[in-house]
Amino acid sequence: MADTTYDLVVIGAGPGGYTAAIRAAQLGLKVACVEREPALGGTCLRVGCIPSKALLESSERYDEARHGFAAHGIKATVELDLPTMLKRKTQTVRTLTQGVAHLFRKNGVTAVYGVGRIVAAGQVEVAGAEGVQTLETRHILIATGSKVATLRGVEMDWDLIGGSTEALSYPSVPEHLIVVGAGVIGLELGSVWARLGARVTVLEYLDRILPGIDAEIAAAAQKVFAKQGLEFRLGVRVTGARVVDGRCVVEYEGGEPLDADRVLVAVGRKPNTDDLGLEALGLAVDKRGFIPVDGHFRTAIEGISAIGDVITGPMLAHKAEEEGIACVEHLATGYGHVNYDAIPNVVYTHPEVASVGKTEEELRAAGVEYRKGSFPFMANGRARSLGTTDGFVKVLADARTDRVLGVHIFGPRAGDL
Repeated sequence: MADTTYDLVVIGAGPGGYTAAIRAAQLGLKVACVEREPALGGTCLRVGCIPSKALLESSERYDEARHGFAAHGIKATVELDLPTMLKRKTQTVRTLTQGVAHLFRKNGVTAVYGVGRIVAAGQVEVAGAEGVQTLETRHILIATGSKVATLRGVEMDWDLIGGSTEALSYPSVPEHLIVVGAGVIGLELGSVWARLGARVTVLEYLDRILPGIDAEIAAAAQKVFAKQGLEFRLGVRVTGARVVDGRCVVEYEGGEPLDADRVLVAVGRKPNTDDLGLEALGLAVDKRGFIPVDGHFRTAIEGISAIGDVITGPMLAHKAEEEGIACVEHLATGYGHVNYDAIPNVVYTHPEVASVGKTEEELRAAGVEYRKGSFPFMANGRARSLGTTDGFVKVLADARTDRVLGVHIFGPRAGDL
């Protein structure tokens, strides 16, 4: 006999899962949310978006104090206190994860801690510290997020050679950091440690940085980041990495091995769809591990839905949140929709990169006739007053109707804009 019965059991308490759980409870459903980690919030709050943004803010202030104050007539002697910087990051995370727990209590969502597994349609088994319990439910929502993708030949020890989680907590500034991958995570965390004094080398398999971002914007960003000290080696295929006598050795095709203090592997993420019991249920995933869903996030098995990083699309926390809300609203009311063209994306480097809608490459590939307007921050008064004039704004519009199809920004406070 089942221990508890619910209208909805959400597996995963990341942004998609906890938002869906709270919204479902607000709509009158009895909801439980299963989380394997001891704190709510998922990758984003615990070891992703939030701690990285905390370090980006702190490191930018440190860099500004060292290199930017003099231009404003401010004289100061600056010293890095890394333990305090890391402590602030940890406290920021703790405050927000506790906030999610408070929202669960306020809205009547039951948090169940342990590893969730679907044993049958309508049944979720949770293995926790106090044993195994079974939750019976009318609906199941899979929101288990994603995990770091690795490279063949790279021997991850999850310390000197690690992923983004490790790079958020280096106990000291590495003299030389190699970042494998020039995507959002690699550039953000590479920027953090470069500002704090590390020599940073970025190895990227493609011939450009920031895949998925408008190419003109990415090219402009690369030039500025290179001036900031990031060394880019593009078109590089990493074939191996290992720790030898306490040092990291990275091998790649066509070049001599590179030596570094630490290696950050940032080649993307893959969906957390292992060990959920999907195969036994007959719920197949695609070759990349994603769960196929329809327009309302329903899987091939009645009563089971999926959102966020476990389905196709950009792995963005706010995208998962929108999907979670749309999914449970459709479940409760019959209505729910996500406009993917209106989901923004921000790279929190300095200057920032921000975009929403279609890129020029996507419009050309789709055969859409469009017009382009751009304006440089060099001619913008606010940017001049900030002392940051790199970059520009680009707006793409339908050539016939002037409907805005995409907006892309590289420049100061682009995310706010």
